[in-house]
Amino acid sequence: MMSCGYHSDIIMIKEKLYGKTLNDLIAVTKRIGLPGFAAKQIADWLYKKEISSIDEMTNLSKKMREVLSSEYELGLSDPLKYSESIDGTKKYLFGVLNNKFIETAYIPDNDRATICVSSQAGCKMGCVFCMTGRQGFQGNLSSNEILNQFRRLPEFRNITNMVFMGMGEPLDNINQVMKSLEILTSPWGYGWSPTRITVSTVGLTGTIGEFLEKSRCHLAISLHSPFDDERRQLMPIQRTNSVKEILDIIRNFDFNSQRRVSFEYILFEGLNDTPRHVKELARILNGIKCRINLIRFHKVPGSSYSSPGDKEVFEFKEALVAKGILTTIRASRGVDIQAACGLLSTLEQNKSSQ
Repeated sequence: MMSCGYHSDIIMIKEKLYGKTLNDLIAVTKRIGLPGFAAKQIADWLYKKEISSIDEMTNLSKKMREVLSSEYELGLSDPLKYSESIDGTKKYLFGVLNNKFIETAYIPDNDRATICVSSQAGCKMGCVFCMTGRQGFQGNLSSNEILNQFRRLPEFRNITNMVFMGMGEPLDNINQVMKSLEILTSPWGYGWSPTRITVSTVGLTGTIGEFLEKSRCHLAISLHSPFDDERRQLMPIQRTNSVKEILDIIRNFDFNSQRRVSFEYILFEGLNDTPRHVKELARILNGIKCRINLIRFHKVPGSSYSSPGDKEVFEFKEALVAKGILTTIRASRGVDIQAACGLLSTLEQNKSSQ
């Protein structure tokens, strides 16, 4: 009698070490039977040394490295492609999740170089002026995928500042974003000052308090209009997370002198750029030590909105300054490579689905 056997090659998917906090690494060492001190050694290799494999962790014994490598990998991946602007801005495309794509912008400016990282693939917030919102929500990024954008940029060593202002809503992925901030700012991690990092949010009232309590990084609120009806038109989140609720949380939080609160304000011609808006902004922000960052709107496909001219933008700024509000006009960067969030990844997503 003949017997039939079936053979299948099982591919083991290893867990990624990069993006784990010190507590995560302590749990790893306990689970696989490594000594407790190994967790700090692993963290040191992950975040202070530029290694490319577990085998380079040479202060761990060969046996310890073999045990670690049997179930874990470093977990770093290179960008798939990039485009470069005439002003030096670069936009990188990374693959994440299952055939999804995110974008990361690198913005050099004299002795400062800022990286703009994504926290989600797609976005739930549905802001009408944002290309990422049109993709819909595709998934939360892990701390590995968030920090990989930072670590695998060719300009990694030049980066001085980070903003969570790429694709997605950071406070809708609060756990993984907070893990990333812990790794960036802890002595056992990258040891950055929190003042080098800004987290931008539409203002999720359910998680903004947690962010404020558990980190010391700067906060940026996407405002875009001081009037409820207009903000609802631009940002559906206003229906459930109103500007008043957000400002109440900020007013009741004790900010230290080094921590900055700013309000992002995209200017749309004929919609939110009038003296009436200046007056209302001064009223609702009264008593809050903050700044307003004015942003020119750069058209995305299918949008009927447009930006006011340079003269009107400057006059709007001067009117806010006259009301005692520190106001800046953000320089437009990477316009020729469509550096606005979501454009490059949408193009890639469309190509992959054809």
